[in-house]
Amino acid sequence: MNELTDTQAKCPMSVAEVDLFASGAQEYWFEAYRLLQKDAPVLRIPGGGGRPGADAFILTKYEDISRVVRDPKRFTVGMDSGFQEHEKDVFEDSGFGDVAKATSTLRPTVAQHMQHRRQLTDPWVGASGAPQHREMAAQVANDLMDRWIGAGEVEFVKGFAAPMPQTIITKILGFPLEDMPQLKRWEEAQVRRFVYGDSHLSLLSEDEERDNAQALVEFQRYIQARIDEKRERPQDDMTSYLTQVAYGDEARPLTDAEIINVVYTMHIGGNETTQYALTSEALLLAQNPALFAELKADRSKVKFFVEEALRLYAPTQGMSSRSVAEDVEIRGVPIPKGSLLHLRYGAGNRDEENFPDANSVNLNRRNAGRHLTFSQGARNCPGAGLSRLEQTIAVNVLLDRLDALALAPGKNDLTHQPGIMLGLWELHLTFTAAG
Repeated sequence: MNELTDTQAKCPMSVAEVDLFASGAQEYWFEAYRLLQKDAPVLRIPGGGGRPGADAFILTKYEDISRVVRDPKRFTVGMDSGFQEHEKDVFEDSGFGDVAKATSTLRPTVAQHMQHRRQLTDPWVGASGAPQHREMAAQVANDLMDRWIGAGEVEFVKGFAAPMPQTIITKILGFPLEDMPQLKRWEEAQVRRFVYGDSHLSLLSEDEERDNAQALVEFQRYIQARIDEKRERPQDDMTSYLTQVAYGDEARPLTDAEIINVVYTMHIGGNETTQYALTSEALLLAQNPALFAELKADRSKVKFFVEEALRLYAPTQGMSSRSVAEDVEIRGVPIPKGSLLHLRYGAGNRDEENFPDANSVNLNRRNAGRHLTFSQGARNCPGAGLSRLEQTIAVNVLLDRLDALALAPGKNDLTHQPGIMLGLWELHLTFTAAG
C-alpha cells in the first residue's frame, strides 16, 4: 500500500469551519470530508433547495449516497437535468428548445432510461461497446506521446490528459479532427457552471448563463449540421448511428433534437472527467516510484490501480442531483419532501467504514470497483466503460514507454480548478523513456 498526501490550502478544524463551496475549498476537501463524516454526515443547507422554502442536505457517507442513487422512486432526478432555466430560454429563442426537453421524450422513466442506454449509448461507450475502440485509443495515446517523449519533460494536462479523451470522443462521434479547437471551446462552455458556478447548485449569474448558453447554441447548430450530413451520407460513427436507429418499442426514428441531446451528453461526458482521471493517475505514479515499478512489472494490477485512482480522486466530487419525493429520515435527520440532496461522491469514496485505509492505494482492495465515481444503480454514468478503457490503455502506454516518472522540480503547485470537479490546472512531469 502506498500512503498519499493531500495538498492543503487551509485545514478546517471543526464542522463550523467547513464550507465545501468557498473559494479555495477544493484544496482541503478531503480534510473536510473526514470532519463531516464524523460529526455531520447529513449536513443541512438552509434554503439551499433550489426553490422557496426548501432546504438542501449534503451527504458524505458511502452507504447513504449508495442508498439514494439506487432508489429512484424516493430520490428523483429532474427530467430536464443538466439545463438551467436561463439556458433553456436561450435555447427556445434560438430554435433549440426541444433539445432541453428531449430527456423527457427519450427517458422519462427508469425503464426507458435503461432502454436508452441499451440501444443508444451502450453500443458505443458502454462496457459492451467500448472495447471496439481499443486499437484506436491506443494509437491516439501513442501518437500523443510521440510528440514529447524525446524532450524528457511534459506538461501532462495539455500534452496528454486533455487531448486523449477529446480526440477519442471526436472520432467516436464522427466529427472532423480539424474542428477540435472549436469543440474544445464548446466543451469548456458545457462544464463552465460546474467549474465556475456558485454554491452547491453550481449557479452562474443570469448574464453569465445567457452568454454561456449562446455558445452552446452554436454547438447545437454545429451538431445539427453534422446530423444533416450523416443522414445523407452515414458513416461508421455514433452520430450516423443515431440518425439511422429505430428506437424503442415503436421502432421510431429519433428526432433531431433527441440526437442533439444524446450527442451533447456524450461530448461533455467524454472529455473533461476522463482528463481529470488521467491527470490524477499520472500524479500518483509520479509521486510513488515503487507503485510505478510494481505496475510496470505486473500489468494485471493496472485495472485495480485505475479503480483506486478513480476512488481516491473522483473527477466529479459531488452533485446536487436528487430531489426527495417523500419525507424521509437519514441517520436520524428528518428530510422533508421537496428537499435537494447534494451527493458528495468523493467523500463516500474515502469512507473508512467501506474502504479501510481509505486514503491509500491498495491494489488488493476487494471492493475496488464499488466506488461512487460513476454513481451506481440504473442511472450510473453511461460512458463509464469508455472512460475505464481509456484510462487502462493510457496507464499501460505510459508504463510501456517510460522507465521512470517524477514531478518536475520547482514547477508544480498542484492547485485545482474551482467548482465541484477535481481537476489540476497543470501537471509538469519529468521522465526517462524506456530503452
